[in-house]
Amino acid sequence: MAILEQLAEIGPARARLDERELELIDRARQAGATWTQIAGALGLASRQAAEQRRQRLMAAARSRLRDGDLRYAHSIVVLREAVSDLHRSIAADGRWAGRFTRAPLVRDTVGTAVDAPPGGLYALAEQAVQDLTRAGGSALPGHVRLAVQRVREALSTDH
Repeated sequence: MAILEQLAEIGPARARLDERELELIDRARQAGATWTQIAGALGLASRQAAEQRRQRLMAAARSRLRDGDLRYAHSIVVLREAVSDLHRSIAADGRWAGRFTRAPLVRDTVGTAVDAPPGGLYALAEQAVQDLTRAGGSALPGHVRLAVQRVREALSTDH
């Protein structure tokens, strides 16, 4: 039976390696590495292959998060989807950083929340909504206000 236990460890070990690879790719990009340089470091033939590798790793990470969220509570899945929508809305706003004083911090908070474990997701989403509420509706474009409302509803215990 020991061999079966060892085989059972392969999946979790692969997931940890994938998470580490994704983290290193993202850190390299943040440090200014090009996709061509990343491809070379990974032994891939092209920058496109490196970008596709990151997309695959990201999709797998999101899938693992969703599976974990479902084991925790369906409301966490709903909250994560709402926070992801808010994240996309903020990212699509080319003028976001200048909208209000804490806008860059809110962007980073929401970006962190997207991949956070359930407790962290809830706390970060709540903090972002508080900051966005303090900023006032006039500081936010309509699509962001709608996304904030969806997060607010997902955070509510009234449903």
